[in-house]
Amino acid sequence: MNRCFDLSGMCAIITGGASGLSLGMAEGLHEFGAEVTIIDVLDGGAETAKGLGQTGAPVHFVKADLSRREDLKSTFEKAVSLMNGKVDILVNGAGIQRKIRAEDFPIEEWDLVMDINLDAVFILSQMAGRLMLRQGYGKIINVASMLSFFGGDSVPAYAAAKGAVAQLTKALCNEWASRGINVNAVAPGFMDTDLNRHINMQNNPQRHMKIAERIPAGRWGTPDDLKYLAVFLASHASDYINGTVIPCDGGYLIK
Repeated sequence: MNRCFDLSGMCAIITGGASGLSLGMAEGLHEFGAEVTIIDVLDGGAETAKGLGQTGAPVHFVKADLSRREDLKSTFEKAVSLMNGKVDILVNGAGIQRKIRAEDFPIEEWDLVMDINLDAVFILSQMAGRLMLRQGYGKIINVASMLSFFGGDSVPAYAAAKGAVAQLTKALCNEWASRGINVNAVAPGFMDTDLNRHINMQNNPQRHMKIAERIPAGRWGTPDDLKYLAVFLASHASDYINGTVIPCDGGYLIK
């Protein structure tokens, strides 16, 4: 293994890591040596962590609902305590989507999307950032979206939150880059995950194929397409990469 990508001795927190793209990133970080704590609302996260941690560094699980702002501090502190008070890498991967036309979008659903997709991202980044600033080193990886670049359809809250995540990534970079912290974002394109189940091959094959035709790579993405990008951004190989929003979309944005 190239030592630039070696994460041995590093401690990583990843939200939403029990499934989907975040699980793929958790697998990648662990494969390259990191100790990982998964934060997720899914009960199955404990078994996922147990399976992932059968070899290599330990993998922990903290069950939490990131929409509950009053619980974020205790959730973060528990995650850090499982890794002996250390965090070198934070991946803000948890996210939800609600597909409702703007004129009918319930404000309660707007608040929920913002709580998880934006507010928790900032609050966890702030808490992790304080620890990283003390140690003079850290990597924060946010999960943006194609909708950080364009508006989408019938997902106003998701689009607004992901646009804000891209700007938050840049703002935190401006404050923390000179103090040893890298803050970057990945922007997944159309991925075969539960978040897109309403337009997957099983539920909407015509829409699925139409999207695939627009993607120069000719296919939808998978969690495996994102996992080693996360490793790069978490490792010393990316020490001079900061404030970026990197598409992982098979070329969709440029078609």
